[in-house]
Amino acid sequence: MKKLTHIDEAGRPRMVDITEKPDTHRRAVAKGLVRMQPSTLELIKKRQVAKGDVLSVAQLAGITAAKQTPNLIPLCHPILISEVKIEFDIDDKESTVAITATVYSTGKTGVEMEALTATAVAALTIYDMCKAVDRGMKIENIRLIRKSGGKSGTITLE
Repeated sequence: MKKLTHIDEAGRPRMVDITEKPDTHRRAVAKGLVRMQPSTLELIKKRQVAKGDVLSVAQLAGITAAKQTPNLIPLCHPILISEVKIEFDIDDKESTVAITATVYSTGKTGVEMEALTATAVAALTIYDMCKAVDRGMKIENIRLIRKSGGKSGTITLE
């Protein structure tokens, strides 16, 4: 059985020591989905939501969230992020906005948490900006789909 790395011998939480790990190019991709009423999706597409351009604000929120991850997740290391991409895919038939966050870095530890946090905050921003017109929106299936770099190399989950 694998040992939990964020727990010390006494069972207390600890930040993992990454001092001796080599720097490698790292990338993580996470996805999530916001499901809504068709009329809400139309407002987003036409940029007619009262709070503003939903997808532009959600994109900025996701980028900001990736950079703030170590302030939100207690045992995450602060890392130098080289790039964050937030992309949206609108599905009219399903009335959804799919979010894909890709985070790049060169460093000693991965950027999975940054990609997941960016996806979650982008989804929360869409929800926040549209909740006045659609209380039934659902944030669904936030997950890591791919990571590369470090000792484990490339892992593709989807």
